[in-house]
Amino acid sequence: MKHFSTKLLFIFTILTSHFLWSQSSLKGSVHDANETPIQGALISLSPSNQSTITSADGDFIVQNLSSGSYTLKITHLGYKPQSINFEVSNEDTILSITLEEDLLNLQTVVVTGTFDPRKTIESSTSVSALTSKDIQQNFPRGTAGLLQNIPGTFTDASAGEVFTRVYTRGISASAEDDMGWYYTSLQEDGLPVSLVQHSYNGPDLFHRTDLTTRKLEAIRGGSSSITAMNAPGGIYNFISQGPRQSLGGEVQLTQGFQGNNNNLLHRIDANFGAPLQNNWFFNLGGHYRKDDGARNNDFTFSKGGQLKFNLIKTNKNGYFKFYGKYLNDYTNRYTGVAATDWNNPKAAFGQDFNSTSLLMPSFDVNIPDGRNPNNTNTFNPTNGVNAKDLALGFDFSQDLGNAWTLSNNIKFSSKNANWQTSISNAFVSLNDPTAYLLSDLTVFSRMDATLPFGQIVFKDAQSGSEVARVDNSGLFSGSPFQYLTGGSLPNDAIMGTSAWYKDIDANEWMQQLTINKKTEHHNLTLGFAGGLSNTSYFGQGSFVYATYEPNPRMLQVTLENPGQPVLGLSDENGASNYGGLFYVNAEADVTQLAAFANDKWHIAENIYLDLGLRYESIQHKGHKDRFAPLGLSGGVDGDPNTAYDSGLVGPTGEIDNFNYTYNYLSYSFGINFKLNENSAVFARLSKGNKAPELNYYFDNFQNVPINAEGEVQKINQLELGFKLSSNTVSFTGTAFWSRLKDIGTSNFEFDDTSGSIFYTPIQFNSSRTIGFEWESVLKATNQLSFEFNGVIQDPKATNWKIYDAAGTVETNDDTVLDFSGNRLAFNPKLMFNLGTLYQTNKLSVFFKWQFMGKREGNVSNGFQLDAYSTFNTGIGYKISKSISANVVVSNLFNSEGLANFFGANSFGASGSGATPEFIQANPDASFVVVPILPRSSLIKLNYIF
Repeated sequence: MKHFSTKLLFIFTILTSHFLWSQSSLKGSVHDANETPIQGALISLSPSNQSTITSADGDFIVQNLSSGSYTLKITHLGYKPQSINFEVSNEDTILSITLEEDLLNLQTVVVTGTFDPRKTIESSTSVSALTSKDIQQNFPRGTAGLLQNIPGTFTDASAGEVFTRVYTRGISASAEDDMGWYYTSLQEDGLPVSLVQHSYNGPDLFHRTDLTTRKLEAIRGGSSSITAMNAPGGIYNFISQGPRQSLGGEVQLTQGFQGNNNNLLHRIDANFGAPLQNNWFFNLGGHYRKDDGARNNDFTFSKGGQLKFNLIKTNKNGYFKFYGKYLNDYTNRYTGVAATDWNNPKAAFGQDFNSTSLLMPSFDVNIPDGRNPNNTNTFNPTNGVNAKDLALGFDFSQDLGNAWTLSNNIKFSSKNANWQTSISNAFVSLNDPTAYLLSDLTVFSRMDATLPFGQIVFKDAQSGSEVARVDNSGLFSGSPFQYLTGGSLPNDAIMGTSAWYKDIDANEWMQQLTINKKTEHHNLTLGFAGGLSNTSYFGQGSFVYATYEPNPRMLQVTLENPGQPVLGLSDENGASNYGGLFYVNAEADVTQLAAFANDKWHIAENIYLDLGLRYESIQHKGHKDRFAPLGLSGGVDGDPNTAYDSGLVGPTGEIDNFNYTYNYLSYSFGINFKLNENSAVFARLSKGNKAPELNYYFDNFQNVPINAEGEVQKINQLELGFKLSSNTVSFTGTAFWSRLKDIGTSNFEFDDTSGSIFYTPIQFNSSRTIGFEWESVLKATNQLSFEFNGVIQDPKATNWKIYDAAGTVETNDDTVLDFSGNRLAFNPKLMFNLGTLYQTNKLSVFFKWQFMGKREGNVSNGFQLDAYSTFNTGIGYKISKSISANVVVSNLFNSEGLANFFGANSFGASGSGATPEFIQANPDASFVVVPILPRSSLIKLNYIF
């Protein structure tokens, strides 16, 4: 027995030894042309289905390989994928792999604007991508500021992180001022950040970029008509970090300097991930920052951050992903700056295009809520906009066999945006009765009211000291005001501004389900997209007394006529006309449903035809309060000597309902002809539609029935493009024609006589734009490359009319102005980015010139915004394999370009009112422009593990 056991042990040892001897390892390193190690490259081996990622040194190892033939695939964002066939024998295999840069990511698979992942060069769309390295070359100041690097994309980030504008190809008419993302879809991981928009409530409120973002994919027009919810103008999809094969991550510390280098930014970003057991992976990251802002204001401009995660399970058939985000962020927005000289604008009234913010200082006031005067809403303008977003989602994709694939992405989110900010900062002369009447707009309709004329006393709200005493009693007879003491107000004016309170809530559900079938010549996708949003919106405005100077001070204002009681025109903080400027209280349920089909037809060896249809149905159902001054005796507090709370506006009890459904069919047909592995031409014809957003109901129909549905805008686009990807040159160019029809336009107006704010009747207009957009990279050497992208276009308002209310609610003096054939407003004929990058294995240096061409400031073409240039630069150094430092400077030379135009410098004025006739009649008038943000610089320290 013992002898038998010994023989058995000997045989087992021989067999085991033979098995072990037949197992080998694959070892290797991955680097670029500069011999710089590439960390995080995905190493996939078939047929063993083993995978790993490269370390910080670019190394990898795959163990326990049996003898045989294998294919190794190496992929990394920003580099062309590479496949290597090799044989495994009894010895270890060692490989040294050099990845070639994918200069425009044309060999990279894109998932945005298409129903099946495909390489950019094989798609029949105009698509661009930014990698995490590209993102890190920008000052972290909001989504729109980053998108200016996308060719053909017009962005206006002059207000800061929010209240931005983004559009392409002249599809812009309704994307102005308070609806800046009207035609585009801002997405995270393939679903919209927000399902609905309305005035001053855009998706940028709920989006921040940080280290959790792996990549940005951008689609301009074209296939967005059939691949996005109600967004035919383009898609900007921020894709999060994915699975890591080993524990690792990155921490980034940022110190920024802005304006006159006295405004600081402190920020920390982090992201890390690791594998768990049984093919589970997790990723967690986010950021927190405290930002003084780019201009001179005496409070923190932005603070807060977000936390994001994903948990992924992979199997042989696909993946399952759980993901989420929690955002809690405070940020503010800059309004305009006063200027004079219509032909060569210069800052006026002691203001400065680079440093002036005209934002109110900090103060706390409790303003009665018009819905229930027993309740109050706390207001402090330094809070700005507090945006909160809790989102949870589930995404999966599974191979069902027989070339069928099922995918579904579903997300629920709960959002809140609380606005405590201002809506204007206009010049209001002390010779203008508006300066006093705005304290109580009901003064003429109440028998017990005291007209605010006589001795007006202005006190500094903070110190309580008297600043000026004014006699305005002669204004009705045409006499100017008189100062009664030695004090005076800056510029003999007050600032026409408001304590603007808004509270917006939305609970949203959205999803996209697709089923895909591949055959020899067809790749057919059928799908369903749906979304539900329950949103409520309450807003009210109160007048605020403040000095009109670069750093405004709050003013406590009283009427102190001899022998009469002192009448408070403001409270002790300077707040006046509590809740009397405007009132909105509305709720809406939005249901979006869409069915779509797309076929990628391989009609010849190198020719692919895309055929896509989308049928969409959008229902808006809700209600809105009618409102009027509550007429409370003695105001909210019952004291007739406090005039500032006498004009509170609230509901009348009448409600206007709306329930409208918009149904439409969109299509997009594209063809891609691949000339060879590195070049292709494509063409695409698209017809898209844009249903109205909720602002149509919320802003219009003031105290009248909502008895008409909005108009669906029609977008037709034709594009023809060429793509080239070689070792030294990559280029994409797209010629396009776009037409936008049935554009509903309305102006925000102020009635001098009644003090009410209203929107003018809607006019329906059309525009067309012809242009060429391009994106190119030239790699002169392994270390030196040049980038050039931009657009040249001819934007025209083919049919355009503006309703002129003549400054009053009365309609007997109204006219309709015709500006058909003029240049389309806010669309430059030329804009581009030209830059260079020098990079070794330790050092990187970049320099970029951004040019914004001349634009019309309004559709009447009465005022032009001149062209301007900004220059950005940066330098980075890799201290060790784990630590690197970077310096980034935006607007290096402190250029003073003008990004926006708000019209004459008067309370309630609009840009469209500055017609050539108005400018000729008022050559010395001041007006409001929005300058671009001044120079900013930052130092970043990164630790990678």
